[in-house]
Amino acid sequence: MVILLKSVELNGQETDIYIEGNKIKRIVPVPNDISEQSDRVIDNRKSSDNEPVANDFLSADTVIDGTRKAVIPGLVNMHTHAAMTLFRGFGDDMPLMPWLEEKIWPNEAKLTYDDVYWGAKLACLEMLHSGTTTFFDMYYLPDATAQAVEEMGLRAVLADACFDHFNRKLTERSKKIILKRFGQKSPYSEHIRFALGPHALYTVSGELLRWISDFAKDNDTLIHFHLAETEGEVLQCLQRFGVTPVRYLQQLGMLSPHLIAAHVLYVDEEDIRMLADNGVKVVHNPASNMKLGSGSQFKYREMRDAGINVAIGTDGCSSSNNLDMIEAMKLASLLNKSWRKDPEDFTCTEAFHAATQAGADMLEINTGRIAEGHPADLCLIDLNKPVFTPNFNFISNLVFAANGSCVDTVLCDGRIVMHNKKVQGEDEIIERAARAAFDLIKRDR
Repeated sequence: MVILLKSVELNGQETDIYIEGNKIKRIVPVPNDISEQSDRVIDNRKSSDNEPVANDFLSADTVIDGTRKAVIPGLVNMHTHAAMTLFRGFGDDMPLMPWLEEKIWPNEAKLTYDDVYWGAKLACLEMLHSGTTTFFDMYYLPDATAQAVEEMGLRAVLADACFDHFNRKLTERSKKIILKRFGQKSPYSEHIRFALGPHALYTVSGELLRWISDFAKDNDTLIHFHLAETEGEVLQCLQRFGVTPVRYLQQLGMLSPHLIAAHVLYVDEEDIRMLADNGVKVVHNPASNMKLGSGSQFKYREMRDAGINVAIGTDGCSSSNNLDMIEAMKLASLLNKSWRKDPEDFTCTEAFHAATQAGADMLEINTGRIAEGHPADLCLIDLNKPVFTPNFNFISNLVFAANGSCVDTVLCDGRIVMHNKKVQGEDEIIERAARAAFDLIKRDR
C-alpha cells in the first residue's frame, strides 16, 4: 500500500511524500519549472540504493492532494486524562483541591468501563481534529482507553492512575494491580503501551512510590506523575517531610530517566539540578496551570539550560477544557514571555519542538519528525485559513495565530485516520459520550 501526499508544503518547499506501509519511503521536492522536472524524471529513476523511485501519482494506491496544505509531524500530547472529557465544564472556577475533593473524585468513583471507553473515544476524536497522533495518559480503567485508542487508530502510553492515600491495605492492593498488569501479555497492538501512574505526593505513600520506582527500573517502564504543581503541595511536603517535593523524591530514589513529571512549577535551582542529573523529563501544562490558578512561572529556560527534556501537555478536559495542542503551544510560549517580561523566551520554534519531537523522544518512539524511514505520523494543515496569510513564517503562524481547526488530514503509522476534517463514526461518538457524561453525574454510587 503506497500513499502519496502530493504537492504538500514542507519547510517552504512544495514536496511529494511517498508512504509505503507505515513508513515514509521517499520525500521528493517538486521542481519549480519544466526543465527541472525533465531532469528530475531522468535523474531520479533510481534511488541511491538502486530501487526504482516513483515520479508521479499514478504509482500510488491512494493520492491525497496537498495543494495549499503544509505537512507537520503528528503532535504528541504528553499529559492527559483522556476520559475526563466527560467532566468538561463541570466544576469550573474552583481551586485544585476543592475541585478534586468535591467535584471530581466523588464522580470518578462511579466510573464504569463504558464511561471511560466513550470518554476516551471522544478524547481521541478531539485530538485527531487538532492534530495529535500520540498521547501519554493517566487514568482509571486503562483497558477501556486502550480499546478506544485501538479503534481510533492513535498511539498512546497509558498509566493506570494509582492512589493509596497512605492506607496500607490500598498500598498492597496497588502493588497487586501493577504486578497483574505487567505480568501478563498485552492483548493490544504495538501502538498501546502501559506505564505506572502514581498520582502525586499528597495521594501516594512514600512506601508505594519507592516500590513503584524500583519496579520501573527493574522492568524498564515509564512513570507518569504530578509533581510540584501548587504552592500548597510544596508547603505540605515541607511540613511533613522537611524537604521540597523534588528532594523528597530524591530521598525515595524515585528520580530517574523513567520518571516523566507533569507541571513542576515550584522548583528551585537545586531541584532543577537534581532533575537534570537524574534524567527526569518534564511536561509543561500551561492551560490547566492558569485555569486552576496553580501558577504561571514555569522555569523553561532554567530546565532547558540544565539539559532537561521539556514537552507540552494539555492536561484533562476538566482542568483545561480542550485537548488542542496547537493552542497549548501558544499558551506555553506566551505565558513564559509574559512572566519573564522577555519576548525571546520560549520561542515558537521551541514550543513546536516541545509539542512534537520532545514528547516522542520521551516515549522512545521514532516520530515527531518528518524523515525517510520514520513512521508516517503526519498532519496536513490547511493554508487557506486566513491566519496563514501572509505566510512569512509558517511555524510562527501555526503557534501564534492558528488553533486545531486548521488541521485537515491526519495519518498515524501510515493509516489515514482523518481526511477533509472528517473521522469515521464521529457523530455516534459525540452522542454516546454526551449521554455517558450526563448519566454519570446523575448516577448514585
